[in-house]
Amino acid sequence: MSLFDVMQGFLECAATDSPPPDRLGGEFVKVSESLGFRYVACCSHVDPFHPPREAVMLHNYPRGWVRTFSEAKLYEIDPVLERARTYPFPFFWDTAFQADSLTRLQKMVLADAAGYGLAHGYTMPLHLSWLPGTLRASCSVVPDGERVDTTSYVVIELLARYFYFLVSRPHAPWLTPPREKLTQRERECLALVARGKHDWIIGRLLSLGVPTVHTHIEHGKARLGATTRPQAVAQALMTGQLTYGELTRRVDVDPVPPDDTPPTGRR
Repeated sequence: MSLFDVMQGFLECAATDSPPPDRLGGEFVKVSESLGFRYVACCSHVDPFHPPREAVMLHNYPRGWVRTFSEAKLYEIDPVLERARTYPFPFFWDTAFQADSLTRLQKMVLADAAGYGLAHGYTMPLHLSWLPGTLRASCSVVPDGERVDTTSYVVIELLARYFYFLVSRPHAPWLTPPREKLTQRERECLALVARGKHDWIIGRLLSLGVPTVHTHIEHGKARLGATTRPQAVAQALMTGQLTYGELTRRVDVDPVPPDDTPPTGRR
């Protein structure tokens, strides 16, 4: 089954009025595996064996590690969760913890996790400030192998935010409306961003200049209160300003940039 088919299954499940959490979680894990990730954990920062009712708890981590994580209360000192609580942007573990000063216990947590194959991960904080009452949460993925395509990280961030919103929504029915509606051009640009297109390619597909594309995307981010492109796409989906059909519509052939004009894309 192709990645497109797997993503279509997830998005079709998400598009139903009340998607069953177990089925939606299963589809999300399938997508993460198809993107090249061996492990995924989209979870609230709580005890994984005794989560509160409103917590989100989806992972395929080794059970032995989860048991240790719970019994030793490592969720209280885990450097990955700590950084996700205080830093608003996604981060690679290897890069983040080279610069950060870690305690001896935190270094032991990372070393023990690596013993279970949980190393070289990437974490996306899930801070949806417009969902009052939700617990702090994040989504971490661990690649299955040394190389994962850059686009896979963009796609998993988008889908993680969408998944988290869908499973959190029953516990926060008082959603505030979006600040402003996207323009048609902003929607078109963000839909192409969601499909992994760079600014130069988006410009060619929409007959726009690269600076104009960048401006539309930045204005869209501002309207949605987003700090990154994946966050903007996710929030456009969550507020109904983009549909899953727009994200999965195929583009037959990408234009090829000239050698001296590298495609550009900004977060």
